[in-house]
Amino acid sequence: LKGVMAPEEKRKVIGREFINIFEREAGKIGEVQFLAQGTIYPDIIESNPVTGPSSSIKSHHNVGGLPEKLPFMLVEPLKELFKDEVRKLGLEMGVISDFIFQHPFPGPGLAVRVVGEVTEDRLKTLRDADAVVIDEVKRAGIYNDLWQAFAVLLPVKSVGVMGDRRTYQRVVVVRLVQSVDGMTAGWFRADPFLLSRISTRIVNEVEGVNRVVYDITSKPPGTIEWE
Repeated sequence: LKGVMAPEEKRKVIGREFINIFEREAGKIGEVQFLAQGTIYPDIIESNPVTGPSSSIKSHHNVGGLPEKLPFMLVEPLKELFKDEVRKLGLEMGVISDFIFQHPFPGPGLAVRVVGEVTEDRLKTLRDADAVVIDEVKRAGIYNDLWQAFAVLLPVKSVGVMGDRRTYQRVVVVRLVQSVDGMTAGWFRADPFLLSRISTRIVNEVEGVNRVVYDITSKPPGTIEWE
């Protein structure tokens, strides 16, 4: 990912590497004929719209991000179900609720939450900020009320002041959304005191960040993830 800036290119790179790693690991255990994936219907719709005037929104690593030719057969038992339907199925099967209601995580990982080039340093900043967001959301008792809660690291810096010293540091976005199936989503009207705690902790605990902003964009017009 060094030098890769465009979101779609990031997704393609990660999709190729995903298959390369799978092939390498599969080779260690002998002949592998199948690759089972948790692809759901929104992944397919956003990557490869099949009808109407819709255009591709973004490539999911398990759909549009995969190479055209694969050395094994894909098995995708959930690919015609939406997320809420998958959760209902899981409950019927007796899967533990903490697992079922865990927030969706992007297939390309944190690479699509680091806007711009992905580096080890920027990833660490994002992980530290994201940990604060999740911790405070759980402390507030609203984790299960949200579709997703996460941080995004922007490729800009902001002038600030700490004590009597000027700072010029990174900007973190906090994103909390509610949704049923992920196809549409609304930004969460969070308690200002919760946002204040998140902001204060990120600025004080995450090295190199001096500004936190809250994303109040719904889907559409925005997507849930930033890239």
